[in-house]
Amino acid sequence: MDIVKSMLKLLVNLWAALWCGILVLAGPACAQPVEAQRPPFKILHVMSYHSPWRWTDGQWHGFKEALRGVAIETRVFEMDTKHFSTPAQMEARGREARALIEQWQPNLIYTSDDDAQEHVARHYVNSRIPIVFSGVNKDPAAYGFTGSRNVTGVLEQEHFVESVRLLHAMYPGARRLAVVFDDAPMWAPVQQRMKQSLAQLPGVEFVAWDVIRSFEQYQAQVRAYHGIADAIALIGIFSFKDASGRNVPYQEVLRWTAENSRLPDLGFWIDRVHYGTLAAVTVSEREQGLAAGRLARAILVDGVAPSQLPMRATTKGLPAISLARARALGVQPRSSLLLTAEVVEQFEWAK
Repeated sequence: MDIVKSMLKLLVNLWAALWCGILVLAGPACAQPVEAQRPPFKILHVMSYHSPWRWTDGQWHGFKEALRGVAIETRVFEMDTKHFSTPAQMEARGREARALIEQWQPNLIYTSDDDAQEHVARHYVNSRIPIVFSGVNKDPAAYGFTGSRNVTGVLEQEHFVESVRLLHAMYPGARRLAVVFDDAPMWAPVQQRMKQSLAQLPGVEFVAWDVIRSFEQYQAQVRAYHGIADAIALIGIFSFKDASGRNVPYQEVLRWTAENSRLPDLGFWIDRVHYGTLAAVTVSEREQGLAAGRLARAILVDGVAPSQLPMRATTKGLPAISLARARALGVQPRSSLLLTAEVVEQFEWAK
């Protein structure tokens, strides 16, 4: 009987050893029970703007999608700089975010869009905390990121030429283009890139590169464009103030434009199309977040140093058309365009 028990015990041990060997050969997929014992990585997301908003939410969702299967604990700090828009207010929000970093001690900071870089991320350059950014328009050198040991990320570079060509496909006569910016510093490199690409748009004349500060000035300028331009590129429209000093929401700016302008318009972001902009080849918020999340995964899971991960722009552009705006302008886009674009059938305020 003792011999039988000993043999059974031996067989059990052999089976356990064999099973462990199979697990080792199977790799990470079978090692999850061991991985689960490690505390989750703490990730703080500092967004420049606010939620809900498709641009910010899409980046965050894409980021988390890239980290699927990794144990993480997350917190989000909304700087909300579209509402807290003065330099003093933005710096105050930055101090709050930095206080949270010191208190919570995350394993990685994910910063989206330029204001979070200016008021948060640049304070931690070459610190021990890895930083991954997305949605950045400025040259990373402006924040001290270039050559740093702890920062990498994803640049946001607009699809300007493609957006103009999409507009022309619907509105071939739109050859004189006026370009609108607010006075935010983030638009300077955007304007520079746009001007550098003008050679790719033969036959297009740019009749204005206007920096506008008030909603009243914007309204007057749009009306004036009807005499000198065939279309408008609405780029920076966030910082317009009304007569009381209130910051006019961009949705209100776009609704006024759709209801008062007979000129077709273009932008670079999908949310603009939902609020009445006719056409855009959009920067994909999901692709921005996915690319940033993959960088974070390489840092946290694979142990790659941020300095070894290049800062690059995403290249995928998504055409989008406001069918509601097209109808209002008397434009009928070709079916081939509609089949290859994201089509927005109603103005957001009409839903």
